[in-house]
Amino acid sequence: MRSVQVLVVDDYEPFRQFVCSTLGKIPGLRVVGQASDGVEAVRKAEKLQPDLILMDIGLPSLSGIEAARRIRKLAPMSKILFLSQETSGDVVQEALRLGAPGYIVKAHAGSELPAAMEAVLQGQQFVGSGVADYVLSEFRGAQAPDRLSSKETFASIASPLSQESRVTRCHEVQFYSDDASFLAGFTRFVEAALEAGNAVIVVVTESHRNSLLQRLQIRGVDIFAAIEKGSYIPLDVADTLSTFMVNDLPDPVRFLKIAGDLVASAARAAKGESPRVAACGECAPILWAQGSADAAIQLERLWDQIAKTCDVDILCGYVLNSCQHEQESHIYERICAQHSAVCSL
Repeated sequence: MRSVQVLVVDDYEPFRQFVCSTLGKIPGLRVVGQASDGVEAVRKAEKLQPDLILMDIGLPSLSGIEAARRIRKLAPMSKILFLSQETSGDVVQEALRLGAPGYIVKAHAGSELPAAMEAVLQGQQFVGSGVADYVLSEFRGAQAPDRLSSKETFASIASPLSQESRVTRCHEVQFYSDDASFLAGFTRFVEAALEAGNAVIVVVTESHRNSLLQRLQIRGVDIFAAIEKGSYIPLDVADTLSTFMVNDLPDPVRFLKIAGDLVASAARAAKGESPRVAACGECAPILWAQGSADAAIQLERLWDQIAKTCDVDILCGYVLNSCQHEQESHIYERICAQHSAVCSL
């Protein structure tokens, strides 16, 4: 029986060799060619007519998306499996709409590549765990890795509150001109939630955490009692980010598991008439401030998934000056688009 012929396309030679080495351990697969840019990939695909093409997206000369578009015309029998660092929803959806049956994130190649190739070669669609649920929702037929997908992971640990009913999405963002207005806004949010008998998760920097504690005490909130009961859960933003960030991007499966556990824990402490969970923080704002705008936007999308699925009121707080609004208006607009309401204070 003829072996499956594979073309490997990636401009980073060490990663290309890693993929070829992985394929060499799988019986019945044979690497018939390699390419380091989009133009070369199109030429070799037309000449070799491989069964499978492993294609990066960020290629020189011609992007992986455009190369795939041309390859589909020149080598229509070749199946394309995208293997990329890119997790932007728009890019992933465009890749899948091309008719490519598979997409996995490079960070998960070691564990997901064999299963992804098997699914694609069998005519099935495979979307890896590094791609968030908001992308998966448009491609229900996708084959998940040999473990829980992000949707299944979240469903398995979601708060009991979410299983009783679905509520209107509440994922708000507030942009503050300085620390004082940030703290005032978060203080009002926390105080209102606790007064209603709800539980609150707060993920902020150490200085903001200490200042919030002082402000809440001054306003007569018995915050230490709330901490003891588990209805006020203060977390450090850096420590929290470290639990789900992988290669400078939020890992959807890790994030949804961690966030789901937090929501479930907080829900058990909520004692109101119609108990809810509230969450406020600055994880995504910190990522943007550090220059990781794409990671911030991806994280906001993941929080939005929780807002849509659980009985959670979410407030994201950004301290931005007018200069940042003007210089990075495109990022500002993308951040706003992930929320149900936007307010500047």
